[in-house]
Amino acid sequence: VQLQASGGGLVQAGDSLRLSCASSGRTFSSYAMGWFRQAPGKEREFVAAISWNGQTRYHADSVKGRFTISRDNAKNTVYLQMDSLKPEDTAVYYCAGRLMSPYFSSSYHQGHEYNYWGQGTQVTVSS
Repeated sequence: VQLQASGGGLVQAGDSLRLSCASSGRTFSSYAMGWFRQAPGKEREFVAAISWNGQTRYHADSVKGRFTISRDNAKNTVYLQMDSLKPEDTAVYYCAGRLMSPYFSSSYHQGHEYNYWGQGTQVTVSS
């Protein structure tokens, strides 16, 4: 499975961006998907995750109410809608995939549980 993230850019505080992550695999609908980010000098952190069918979604407290994860299995794509962006959202954003498991609800935020990673897309928010 190959993942290709896109949609990053330079925006001002308060603006919106939508990130996309396209999968080349035919089994995309079998995978739970997540978004993570890493700012310069900081550790990678969880942003959002979504179950294989889109019915279960999780968002980090820092983005809750501003970011929304979604997916379109017909297009093999997962999205991250980012509204009301803040300078502290500046980071490289990575999409990741993992096979669905009974442990997803307790481990969705753990990066090491994800098997496939995209190359990252830069999001820069100016104040």
